[in-house]
Amino acid sequence: MHKEVEVSAETVYKRKLFVRIVHIIFLLLLVLVSILYLFLYIIYDGGRFTVTLDKNLQNQKNVFLSEDGDVKDRIRKLGADTIDYMDNISIKWLPDNLDTEATGSHNGENYIAYTFYVVNNGRETVNYWYEIDIDDTIKNVDEAIRIMIYRNGEKTVYAKKSKVTKKAEPDTKAFYSKSIAVLEQRKKFGPNKKDRYTVVVWIEGDDPECKNDLLGGEIKMHMDFTEEHLK
Repeated sequence: MHKEVEVSAETVYKRKLFVRIVHIIFLLLLVLVSILYLFLYIIYDGGRFTVTLDKNLQNQKNVFLSEDGDVKDRIRKLGADTIDYMDNISIKWLPDNLDTEATGSHNGENYIAYTFYVVNNGRETVNYWYEIDIDDTIKNVDEAIRIMIYRNGEKTVYAKKSKVTKKAEPDTKAFYSKSIAVLEQRKKFGPNKKDRYTVVVWIEGDDPECKNDLLGGEIKMHMDFTEEHLK
């Protein structure tokens, strides 16, 4: 009888120990998932497309960003709204007045559109660079992405090179590199001048790389304005 009680006590102890270990493992996994979620949330920041100005341009050259062109808005960082889901469309479907219809975020059903200004409120003429960096892509969605930039009404469309021809897609300018989609220099930006920008992003349905493999893909980008470009 004593032996049976000993065996039962040992069995109960092992069972409690096992349950405790399982609880600890579950809690550790829960903490790990929470940390991963927080990490992804910080990276994607709610899906916002940001535009940032170099401190040197702001502090020494009196160059600023403005969503509506007002010289009183001495802003260094702007945030554009994005959309949760983007289906592929054709550039032919985009409105003709994208550059003039509004300022700030004016997204459509399947494209992102953001209009803002760079304002020279200083006393000297400056040169500056602007670039759009690709921070992260999921499922190679950048293969069919198009970025259209209006600068003072002049339009340029950027896309990744064709996998087949290794050249720029028709009617586009090729991405500068794997991680930099756009890199351009603005020269002779004079005092009291304003540069108006409209950035439009969509998935081009006529691109040969626009396939079902891209479903569920994501891309994160940001735009920088700097006095000098450092490779």
